[in-house]
Amino acid sequence: MEVIDLMTPNPACCTQDTNLQAVAQMMKENDCGMIPVVDSMDNMNPIGTVSDRDITIRCVAEGKNPLDATAGDIMSQPVVTVHSHDTVVDTARKMEENMVRRIPVVDENNSVVGIVAQADLALQARKNQAYEVVQEVSKPTTSSSTV
Repeated sequence: MEVIDLMTPNPACCTQDTNLQAVAQMMKENDCGMIPVVDSMDNMNPIGTVSDRDITIRCVAEGKNPLDATAGDIMSQPVVTVHSHDTVVDTARKMEENMVRRIPVVDENNSVVGIVAQADLALQARKNQAYEVVQEVSKPTTSSSTV
C-alpha cells in the first residue's frame, strides 16, 4: 500500500510569517495537531512544521507571547517528509527513525499534498506494525523528565 492511499489530502499549510494565533486556528478548524510550514503558498515546498506541542513548549513554556510569535519563530526543522508513492512500511520506518507522530507527504515537485499521522497507520496498517510505530515514536527522549 502506498502513502497516497491513506494520507489526509490537501492539508492546511502556513508560511513562516503566519502568526501563531492563525496557526492554532487552522489546527482547530482542521482538527489536527500539526501544520506544515511552506516556503510560499504557490510552491508549497515544506521548510518546517508547527505542532501544538511546539506552540506549548517553544513559545508558551518559554514565556513568549504567542500573539507576537510567528510559525517561523518556533517551527521544527529540518522537516521530515515522505513521497506520495512511498510505501506504508517505508513511511512507518521513517516515522520511527525520526520519532515523529505526523509527517507531511510531498509530490514529485516537493509540494505538500498530504499528511500521514500515527492514527492513519493504526487504522490502515497491520496491527503489529502500527503497534511498533506507536511504541518507537512514544519512547521518551533522554532530555525528557518524568513527573
